[in-house]
Amino acid sequence: MVVRKIRYYIFLRDVGILSITAFGGPQAHLAMFLEMMVKKRNYLSESELIELNALCQILPGPTSTQTLTAIGFRIGGPSLAYLTLLVWITPAVLIMTMTGVLFNYLQDSGADFNFTKYIMPMAVGIVSVAAYRISMKVVNSTLGMVIMMISAVISFFVKTPFIFPLILFFAGMATTINYQKQPVKEKTKMQINWSNFLLWGGVFIFSAILGGVTKSIPELLPIRLFENFYRNGSLIFGGGQVLIPMLNTEFVEFKHYLTGQEFLSGFSLVQSLPGPVFSFSAFIGALSMRHLGVSGEIIGGIVSAIGLFLPGTFLIFFVIRFWDSLKKYRIVRASLEGINAASAGMVAAAAILLFQPLPNNIITYAITFGTFCLLIFTKIPTPLLILGGLVAGFLF
Repeated sequence: MVVRKIRYYIFLRDVGILSITAFGGPQAHLAMFLEMMVKKRNYLSESELIELNALCQILPGPTSTQTLTAIGFRIGGPSLAYLTLLVWITPAVLIMTMTGVLFNYLQDSGADFNFTKYIMPMAVGIVSVAAYRISMKVVNSTLGMVIMMISAVISFFVKTPFIFPLILFFAGMATTINYQKQPVKEKTKMQINWSNFLLWGGVFIFSAILGGVTKSIPELLPIRLFENFYRNGSLIFGGGQVLIPMLNTEFVEFKHYLTGQEFLSGFSLVQSLPGPVFSFSAFIGALSMRHLGVSGEIIGGIVSAIGLFLPGTFLIFFVIRFWDSLKKYRIVRASLEGINAASAGMVAAAAILLFQPLPNNIITYAITFGTFCLLIFTKIPTPLLILGGLVAGFLF
Protein backbone atom coordinates (compact mmCIF):
# COMPACT_ATOMS: atom_id res chain seq x y z
CA MET A 1 0.00 0.00 0.00
CA VAL A 2 2.84 2.39 0.91
CA VAL A 3 4.62 1.61 -2.37
CA ARG A 4 1.41 2.29 -4.29
CA LYS A 5 0.90 5.66 -2.57
CA ILE A 6 4.48 6.65 -3.34
CA ARG A 7 3.96 5.72 -6.99
CA TYR A 8 0.76 7.81 -7.07
CA TYR A 9 2.65 10.76 -5.56
CA ILE A 10 5.40 10.46 -8.17
CA PHE A 11 2.79 10.28 -10.94
CA LEU A 12 1.02 13.43 -9.69
CA ARG A 13 4.39 15.19 -9.37
CA ASP A 14 5.11 14.29 -13.00
CA VAL A 15 1.71 15.67 -14.01
CA GLY A 16 2.50 18.87 -12.09
CA ILE A 17 5.79 19.26 -13.96
CA LEU A 18 3.96 18.80 -17.27
CA SER A 19 1.35 21.40 -16.28
CA ILE A 20 4.00 24.13 -16.16
CA THR A 21 6.24 22.96 -19.01
CA ALA A 22 3.91 21.54 -21.69
CA PHE A 23 3.64 24.31 -24.29
CA GLY A 24 2.28 24.04 -27.82
CA GLY A 25 -1.13 22.36 -27.74
CA PRO A 26 -2.21 18.70 -27.99
CA GLN A 27 0.38 17.63 -30.58
CA ALA A 28 3.29 18.98 -28.56
CA HIS A 29 1.70 17.68 -25.35
CA LEU A 30 1.61 14.15 -26.77
CA ALA A 31 5.34 14.27 -27.43
CA MET A 32 5.98 15.36 -23.84
CA PHE A 33 3.62 12.69 -22.48
CA LEU A 34 5.57 10.12 -24.50
CA GLU A 35 8.85 11.29 -23.01
CA MET A 36 7.62 11.53 -19.41
CA MET A 37 4.97 8.82 -19.09
CA VAL A 38 6.43 6.15 -21.40
CA LYS A 39 10.19 6.53 -21.75
CA LYS A 40 11.02 7.96 -18.31
CA ARG A 41 8.43 6.34 -16.02
CA ASN A 42 7.04 3.40 -18.02
CA TYR A 43 3.49 3.99 -16.76
CA LEU A 44 2.23 2.51 -20.05
CA SER A 45 3.55 1.45 -23.45
CA GLU A 46 3.93 3.76 -26.44
CA SER A 47 1.17 1.96 -28.34
CA GLU A 48 -1.16 2.27 -25.33
CA LEU A 49 -0.50 6.01 -25.10
CA ILE A 50 -1.13 6.56 -28.82
CA GLU A 51 -4.35 4.56 -28.67
CA LEU A 52 -5.56 6.46 -25.60
CA ASN A 53 -4.79 9.75 -27.33
CA ALA A 54 -6.69 8.62 -30.44
CA LEU A 55 -9.70 7.72 -28.30
CA CYS A 56 -9.65 11.15 -26.64
CA GLN A 57 -9.47 12.88 -30.02
CA ILE A 58 -12.83 11.40 -31.03
CA LEU A 59 -14.59 12.20 -27.75
CA PRO A 60 -15.98 15.61 -26.80
CA GLY A 61 -13.60 17.48 -24.55
CA PRO A 62 -9.93 18.51 -24.21
CA THR A 63 -7.70 15.87 -25.79
CA SER A 64 -4.57 16.36 -23.67
CA THR A 65 -6.54 16.58 -20.43
CA GLN A 66 -8.53 13.45 -21.20
CA THR A 67 -5.38 11.54 -22.16
CA LEU A 68 -3.68 12.37 -18.88
CA THR A 69 -6.74 11.62 -16.76
CA ALA A 70 -7.20 8.33 -18.63
CA ILE A 71 -3.62 7.39 -17.73
CA GLY A 72 -4.38 8.30 -14.11
CA PHE A 73 -7.52 6.18 -14.28
CA ARG A 74 -5.58 3.15 -15.50
CA ILE A 75 -2.94 3.55 -12.79
CA GLY A 76 -5.10 4.32 -9.77
CA GLY A 77 -8.79 4.44 -10.69
CA PRO A 78 -11.20 7.38 -10.49
CA SER A 79 -9.67 9.01 -7.40
CA LEU A 80 -6.23 9.35 -8.94
CA ALA A 81 -7.79 10.40 -12.24
CA TYR A 82 -9.65 13.32 -10.63
CA LEU A 83 -6.49 14.38 -8.80
CA THR A 84 -4.65 14.21 -12.13
CA LEU A 85 -7.26 16.52 -13.67
CA LEU A 86 -6.92 18.98 -10.79
CA VAL A 87 -3.11 19.07 -10.86
CA TRP A 88 -3.00 19.42 -14.66
CA ILE A 89 -5.49 22.27 -15.08
CA THR A 90 -4.89 24.34 -11.92
CA PRO A 91 -1.84 26.44 -12.99
CA ALA A 92 -3.28 27.52 -16.37
CA VAL A 93 -6.79 28.12 -14.95
CA LEU A 94 -5.46 30.30 -12.12
CA ILE A 95 -3.25 32.28 -14.51
CA MET A 96 -6.08 32.89 -16.98
CA THR A 97 -8.50 33.84 -14.19
CA MET A 98 -6.02 36.37 -12.80
CA THR A 99 -5.35 37.59 -16.34
CA GLY A 100 -9.07 38.27 -16.75
CA VAL A 101 -9.17 40.15 -13.44
CA LEU A 102 -6.09 42.20 -14.35
CA PHE A 103 -7.36 42.82 -17.88
CA ASN A 104 -10.63 44.28 -16.58
CA TYR A 105 -8.85 46.34 -13.90
CA LEU A 106 -6.55 47.91 -16.47
CA GLN A 107 -9.50 48.69 -18.74
CA ASP A 108 -11.37 50.35 -15.87
CA SER A 109 -8.22 52.33 -15.06
CA GLY A 110 -8.12 53.69 -18.59
CA ALA A 111 -4.96 51.78 -19.46
CA ASP A 112 -3.91 51.84 -23.08
CA PHE A 113 -4.25 48.37 -24.60
CA ASN A 114 -2.71 49.46 -27.86
CA PHE A 115 0.20 47.11 -27.15
CA THR A 116 -2.12 44.19 -27.98
CA LYS A 117 -2.77 45.51 -31.49
CA TYR A 118 -0.39 42.98 -33.05
CA ILE A 119 -1.36 39.87 -31.12
CA MET A 120 -5.02 40.15 -32.18
CA PRO A 121 -4.32 39.57 -35.92
CA MET A 122 -1.72 37.01 -34.83
CA ALA A 123 -4.51 35.13 -33.05
CA VAL A 124 -6.47 35.00 -36.31
CA GLY A 125 -3.37 33.60 -38.01
CA ILE A 126 -3.10 30.93 -35.30
CA VAL A 127 -6.75 29.90 -35.76
CA SER A 128 -6.23 29.82 -39.54
CA VAL A 129 -3.30 27.46 -39.12
CA ALA A 130 -5.45 25.23 -36.90
CA ALA A 131 -8.16 25.13 -39.59
CA TYR A 132 -5.58 24.28 -42.27
CA ARG A 133 -3.89 21.54 -40.26
CA ILE A 134 -7.13 19.93 -39.11
CA SER A 135 -8.50 19.90 -42.66
CA MET A 136 -5.29 18.39 -44.05
CA LYS A 137 -5.41 15.68 -41.42
CA VAL A 138 -9.08 14.67 -41.41
CA VAL A 139 -10.57 15.61 -44.81
CA ASN A 140 -9.63 12.78 -47.15
CA SER A 141 -12.62 12.49 -49.51
CA THR A 142 -14.98 14.56 -51.64
CA LEU A 143 -17.77 14.01 -49.12
CA GLY A 144 -15.53 15.20 -46.32
CA MET A 145 -14.66 18.34 -48.29
CA VAL A 146 -18.35 19.06 -48.94
CA ILE A 147 -19.19 18.58 -45.26
CA MET A 148 -16.38 20.92 -44.22
CA MET A 149 -17.55 23.64 -46.62
CA ILE A 150 -21.20 23.35 -45.58
CA SER A 151 -20.19 23.40 -41.91
CA ALA A 152 -18.10 26.53 -42.46
CA VAL A 153 -20.93 28.37 -44.26
CA ILE A 154 -23.57 27.48 -41.65
CA SER A 155 -21.23 28.33 -38.75
CA PHE A 156 -20.49 31.70 -40.33
CA PHE A 157 -24.05 32.79 -41.01
CA VAL A 158 -26.05 31.21 -38.16
CA LYS A 159 -25.25 33.17 -35.00
CA THR A 160 -26.50 30.78 -32.34
CA PRO A 161 -24.57 28.25 -30.22
CA PHE A 162 -27.31 25.66 -30.68
CA ILE A 163 -26.37 25.09 -34.33
CA PHE A 164 -23.10 23.30 -33.49
CA PRO A 165 -24.51 20.03 -32.10
CA LEU A 166 -26.85 19.82 -35.10
CA ILE A 167 -23.94 20.27 -37.51
CA LEU A 168 -21.91 17.56 -35.76
CA PHE A 169 -24.84 15.14 -35.61
CA PHE A 170 -25.78 15.40 -39.28
CA ALA A 171 -22.13 15.39 -40.38
CA GLY A 172 -21.56 12.14 -38.52
CA MET A 173 -24.73 10.64 -39.98
CA ALA A 174 -23.68 11.65 -43.49
CA THR A 175 -20.47 9.61 -43.46
CA THR A 176 -21.98 6.50 -41.90
CA ILE A 177 -23.18 5.62 -45.41
CA ASN A 178 -19.57 4.69 -46.15
CA TYR A 179 -19.20 2.32 -43.21
CA GLN A 180 -18.62 -0.65 -45.51
CA LYS A 181 -15.29 0.87 -46.55
CA GLN A 182 -14.02 0.42 -43.00
CA PRO A 183 -12.09 -2.81 -42.37
CA VAL A 184 -14.02 -5.56 -40.60
CA LYS A 185 -12.80 -6.44 -37.11
CA GLU A 186 -13.87 -9.33 -34.93
CA LYS A 187 -16.36 -8.08 -32.34
CA THR A 188 -16.48 -8.95 -28.66
CA LYS A 189 -19.36 -8.57 -26.26
CA MET A 190 -19.35 -5.15 -24.60
CA GLN A 191 -19.63 -4.87 -20.83
CA ILE A 192 -20.87 -1.31 -20.22
CA ASN A 193 -20.86 0.47 -16.87
CA TRP A 194 -23.34 3.33 -17.31
CA SER A 195 -22.57 5.22 -14.09
CA ASN A 196 -20.34 7.95 -15.55
CA PHE A 197 -22.60 8.40 -18.57
CA LEU A 198 -25.61 8.87 -16.29
CA LEU A 199 -23.56 11.28 -14.19
CA TRP A 200 -22.66 13.27 -17.30
CA GLY A 201 -26.27 13.30 -18.54
CA GLY A 202 -27.68 14.07 -15.10
CA VAL A 203 -25.44 17.12 -14.65
CA PHE A 204 -26.24 18.21 -18.22
CA ILE A 205 -30.01 18.11 -17.66
CA PHE A 206 -29.94 19.49 -14.11
CA SER A 207 -27.69 22.43 -15.00
CA ALA A 208 -29.84 23.22 -18.06
CA ILE A 209 -33.01 23.29 -15.92
CA LEU A 210 -31.32 25.31 -13.18
CA GLY A 211 -29.89 27.73 -15.75
CA GLY A 212 -33.36 28.28 -17.22
CA VAL A 213 -34.95 28.84 -13.81
CA THR A 214 -32.32 31.41 -12.77
CA LYS A 215 -32.23 33.19 -16.13
CA SER A 216 -33.73 36.43 -14.78
CA ILE A 217 -31.52 36.63 -11.67
CA PRO A 218 -28.25 38.48 -12.45
CA GLU A 219 -26.61 37.43 -9.17
CA LEU A 220 -26.89 33.75 -10.19
CA LEU A 221 -24.93 34.19 -13.40
CA PRO A 222 -22.31 31.63 -12.19
CA ILE A 223 -24.97 28.91 -12.50
CA ARG A 224 -25.69 29.88 -16.09
CA LEU A 225 -21.98 30.14 -16.87
CA PHE A 226 -21.50 26.60 -15.59
CA GLU A 227 -24.37 25.41 -17.80
CA ASN A 228 -23.04 27.29 -20.83
CA PHE A 229 -19.54 25.85 -20.50
CA TYR A 230 -20.72 22.37 -19.53
CA ARG A 231 -22.88 22.27 -22.66
CA ASN A 232 -20.00 23.45 -24.84
CA GLY A 233 -17.61 21.00 -23.20
CA SER A 234 -20.05 18.20 -24.02
CA LEU A 235 -20.11 19.10 -27.71
CA ILE A 236 -16.54 20.05 -28.62
CA PHE A 237 -14.89 17.44 -30.83
CA GLY A 238 -11.29 18.04 -31.79
CA GLY A 239 -9.73 19.76 -28.81
CA GLY A 240 -8.86 23.35 -28.00
CA GLN A 241 -8.93 24.89 -31.49
CA VAL A 242 -12.52 23.76 -32.12
CA LEU A 243 -13.37 25.47 -28.85
CA ILE A 244 -12.85 28.89 -30.42
CA PRO A 245 -15.83 29.09 -32.84
CA MET A 246 -18.25 27.79 -30.21
CA LEU A 247 -17.15 30.18 -27.48
CA ASN A 248 -16.93 33.14 -29.86
CA THR A 249 -20.50 32.54 -31.03
CA GLU A 250 -21.83 31.97 -27.52
CA PHE A 251 -20.14 34.75 -25.55
CA VAL A 252 -19.26 37.40 -28.16
CA GLU A 253 -21.86 37.14 -30.93
CA PHE A 254 -24.84 35.83 -28.92
CA LYS A 255 -24.52 36.95 -25.28
CA HIS A 256 -22.13 39.91 -25.76
CA TYR A 257 -20.28 39.20 -22.51
CA LEU A 258 -16.98 40.08 -24.24
CA THR A 259 -15.96 42.19 -27.21
CA GLY A 260 -14.22 40.62 -30.16
CA GLN A 261 -11.00 42.40 -29.21
CA GLU A 262 -11.12 41.05 -25.64
CA PHE A 263 -11.77 37.54 -26.94
CA LEU A 264 -8.81 37.69 -29.32
CA SER A 265 -6.50 39.11 -26.66
CA GLY A 266 -7.39 36.31 -24.24
CA PHE A 267 -7.01 33.65 -26.90
CA SER A 268 -3.59 35.01 -27.85
CA LEU A 269 -2.44 34.96 -24.25
CA VAL A 270 -3.56 31.39 -23.61
CA GLN A 271 -1.45 30.33 -26.61
CA SER A 272 1.63 31.49 -24.71
CA LEU A 273 0.88 29.42 -21.59
CA PRO A 274 1.67 25.79 -20.77
CA GLY A 275 -1.15 23.38 -20.12
CA PRO A 276 -4.59 22.99 -21.72
CA VAL A 277 -6.04 25.55 -24.15
CA PHE A 278 -9.40 24.94 -22.43
CA SER A 279 -8.12 27.19 -19.60
CA PHE A 280 -9.25 30.02 -21.93
CA SER A 281 -12.67 29.40 -20.35
CA ALA A 282 -11.41 30.94 -17.10
CA PHE A 283 -10.58 34.20 -18.88
CA ILE A 284 -14.03 34.36 -20.48
CA GLY A 285 -15.73 33.48 -17.20
CA ALA A 286 -13.84 36.17 -15.30
CA LEU A 287 -14.77 38.92 -17.79
CA SER A 288 -18.37 37.67 -17.92
CA MET A 289 -18.66 38.33 -14.17
CA ARG A 290 -16.85 41.68 -14.10
CA HIS A 291 -20.00 43.55 -13.02
CA LEU A 292 -19.82 41.73 -9.65
CA GLY A 293 -16.30 42.86 -8.79
CA VAL A 294 -13.06 40.94 -8.27
CA SER A 295 -14.67 38.18 -6.20
CA GLY A 296 -17.25 37.69 -8.93
CA GLU A 297 -14.52 37.53 -11.57
CA ILE A 298 -12.63 34.86 -9.64
CA ILE A 299 -15.80 32.82 -9.11
CA GLY A 300 -16.68 33.22 -12.80
CA GLY A 301 -13.25 32.01 -13.91
CA ILE A 302 -13.22 28.93 -11.69
CA VAL A 303 -16.86 27.94 -12.33
CA SER A 304 -16.42 28.30 -16.10
CA ALA A 305 -13.28 26.16 -16.13
CA ILE A 306 -14.95 23.43 -14.06
CA GLY A 307 -17.96 23.50 -16.38
CA LEU A 308 -15.82 23.09 -19.50
CA PHE A 309 -13.45 20.39 -18.21
CA LEU A 310 -15.94 18.22 -16.33
CA PRO A 311 -18.01 16.64 -19.16
CA GLY A 312 -14.97 15.39 -21.04
CA THR A 313 -13.74 13.77 -17.82
CA PHE A 314 -17.04 11.99 -17.23
CA LEU A 315 -17.14 10.77 -20.83
CA ILE A 316 -13.58 9.41 -20.94
CA PHE A 317 -14.23 7.51 -17.69
CA PHE A 318 -17.36 6.07 -19.29
CA VAL A 319 -15.91 5.08 -22.66
CA ILE A 320 -12.46 3.84 -21.63
CA ARG A 321 -14.00 0.76 -19.99
CA PHE A 322 -15.43 -0.59 -23.25
CA TRP A 323 -13.42 1.23 -25.91
CA ASP A 324 -11.62 -1.92 -27.06
CA SER A 325 -14.99 -3.39 -28.06
CA LEU A 326 -16.63 -0.22 -29.40
CA LYS A 327 -13.89 0.69 -31.85
CA LYS A 328 -14.44 -2.57 -33.74
CA TYR A 329 -17.80 -1.36 -35.07
CA ARG A 330 -17.40 0.05 -38.58
CA ILE A 331 -20.32 2.48 -38.32
CA VAL A 332 -18.70 4.14 -35.29
CA ARG A 333 -15.40 4.62 -37.11
CA ALA A 334 -17.18 5.87 -40.25
CA SER A 335 -19.12 8.59 -38.39
CA LEU A 336 -15.88 10.13 -37.16
CA GLU A 337 -14.95 11.27 -40.68
CA GLY A 338 -18.00 13.54 -40.85
CA ILE A 339 -17.59 14.84 -37.29
CA ASN A 340 -13.93 15.73 -37.90
CA ALA A 341 -14.68 17.38 -41.26
CA ALA A 342 -17.44 19.49 -39.69
CA SER A 343 -15.06 20.52 -36.90
CA ALA A 344 -12.54 21.71 -39.48
CA GLY A 345 -15.24 23.82 -41.14
CA MET A 346 -16.18 25.39 -37.81
CA VAL A 347 -12.59 26.45 -37.16
CA ALA A 348 -12.30 27.93 -40.66
CA ALA A 349 -15.47 29.98 -40.11
CA ALA A 350 -14.14 31.12 -36.74
CA ALA A 351 -10.99 32.51 -38.36
CA ILE A 352 -13.12 34.69 -40.66
CA LEU A 353 -15.46 35.81 -37.87
CA LEU A 354 -12.54 36.74 -35.62
CA PHE A 355 -10.90 38.71 -38.42
CA GLN A 356 -13.97 40.89 -39.11
CA PRO A 357 -13.70 43.31 -36.12
CA LEU A 358 -10.00 44.00 -36.76
CA PRO A 359 -8.81 47.17 -38.53
CA ASN A 360 -9.08 46.79 -42.30
CA ASN A 361 -5.57 47.81 -43.26
CA ILE A 362 -2.40 46.40 -44.76
CA ILE A 363 -0.75 45.88 -41.34
CA THR A 364 -3.56 43.60 -40.15
CA TYR A 365 -3.41 41.53 -43.34
CA ALA A 366 0.39 41.34 -43.22
CA ILE A 367 0.53 40.21 -39.57
CA THR A 368 -2.21 37.61 -40.03
CA PHE A 369 -0.63 36.17 -43.17
CA GLY A 370 2.87 36.40 -41.71
CA THR A 371 1.83 34.50 -38.57
CA PHE A 372 0.22 31.83 -40.73
CA CYS A 373 3.37 31.41 -42.83
CA LEU A 374 5.74 31.37 -39.86
CA LEU A 375 3.74 28.62 -38.14
CA ILE A 376 3.41 26.56 -41.32
CA PHE A 377 6.94 26.89 -42.72
CA THR A 378 9.12 27.33 -39.62
CA LYS A 379 9.49 25.68 -36.23
CA ILE A 380 9.18 28.89 -34.22
CA PRO A 381 7.09 28.06 -31.10
CA THR A 382 3.72 29.82 -30.80
CA PRO A 383 4.51 31.27 -27.33
CA LEU A 384 7.65 32.91 -28.76
CA LEU A 385 5.61 34.48 -31.58
CA ILE A 386 3.05 35.85 -29.11
CA LEU A 387 5.82 37.26 -26.92
CA GLY A 388 7.34 38.91 -29.99
CA GLY A 389 3.97 40.44 -30.85
CA LEU A 390 3.61 41.89 -27.34
CA VAL A 391 7.14 43.33 -27.42
CA ALA A 392 6.50 44.87 -30.85
CA GLY A 393 3.28 46.40 -29.52
CA PHE A 394 5.17 48.06 -26.67
CA LEU A 395 7.96 49.31 -28.92
CA PHE A 396 5.82 50.67 -31.75
